[in-house]
Amino acid sequence: MSLDIFWFLPTSGDTRYLGKSDFGRPATNAYMRQIAETAERLGYDGLLIPTGASCLDPWVTAASLVPVTQRIKLLVALRTSLGNPTASARQAASLDQALGPGRLLMNVVVGGDATELAADGVFYDHDARYAAGDEFLQIWRRLLQGEKLDFEGEHLQVRGAQNFHAPATRPYPPLYFGGSSAAAHDLAAKHVDAYLSWGEPPAAVAQKIADVRARAARQGRTVRFGVRLHVVVRETSAEAWAAADRLISHLSDEDIAAAQRNHAGMDSVGQARMAALHGGRRDRLVVGPNLWAGVGLVRGGAGTALVGNPEEVAARLREYVDLGVDSFVLSGYPHLEEAITFAELVFPLLPGKQPVTLRAQSMTGGAFDVRAGQR
Repeated sequence: MSLDIFWFLPTSGDTRYLGKSDFGRPATNAYMRQIAETAERLGYDGLLIPTGASCLDPWVTAASLVPVTQRIKLLVALRTSLGNPTASARQAASLDQALGPGRLLMNVVVGGDATELAADGVFYDHDARYAAGDEFLQIWRRLLQGEKLDFEGEHLQVRGAQNFHAPATRPYPPLYFGGSSAAAHDLAAKHVDAYLSWGEPPAAVAQKIADVRARAARQGRTVRFGVRLHVVVRETSAEAWAAADRLISHLSDEDIAAAQRNHAGMDSVGQARMAALHGGRRDRLVVGPNLWAGVGLVRGGAGTALVGNPEEVAARLREYVDLGVDSFVLSGYPHLEEAITFAELVFPLLPGKQPVTLRAQSMTGGAFDVRAGQR
């Protein structure tokens, strides 16, 4: 079995330390291209391009990667609360043609922060967002399959809608999605190809997988599964845990309290589950074997990391695989360096991944290494 291992583009900025420090990196397009080219060269299968008010636009970012990548897949946010389904279908078909068959994937995002949505002029409550998302995806999928349609829903209406430029990937670029509420699981069961869970302990992920799988079966469908995690991997376990501690060493108690208040104001069930793992407390960050919730002290969304040496991290990934997971969307701070570290240390231990270092062929002594190699 070969796993899909994706990396993450930090389109809201990057850092060596969470919180305020002198090591922040702005989210420039040049830096995104650098990470994307590196990830492709290392053998990652895809890149998640996130969305949010603080992020670079995911569609523009994805389009900028067309001339500098050849193989890697792009998992691009499809915002059902913000976009028009007809225009979004046209965008998807255009980008899919530019990338070539099989490289564009869509990450369905209905939105989990009512305050952020209100700033964009969207005032749906939680369940209405999912009802509108269902209507959006009904229209979007049918358009990309070549239908001309009228649609009259509670939230969305189109008349004579048509997509004139077919996607390169048939019937349409695959749909990925993550959400923890009952409404989210219904949406996944009805529409998506792959369901992504944030990195909760395996027992909790198993429950979500079982629920989505059962709901999909009632729709006559099957769904693939993936997990979204951060990683802190080093040659030894002690080095990895020390690196995790350093990552949050600049956080003040005020930083943590402010972030937790912000997260508590969201109506996202998934965010509530992330926050409940640690409760905003530094002494509750180890939430499972090699599973650490320190990132979630201040970061919304995915807030857990696998921490350990290569063998430990690979073993934890295999525990999720045993539940039916075949895809992982990973990240680490800073994202350029950690993409390299993870690939060098863990790829040799994962099915279907090739080592990215060639120990027997490495010569590091300079211009005269060739003489040493001939002895």
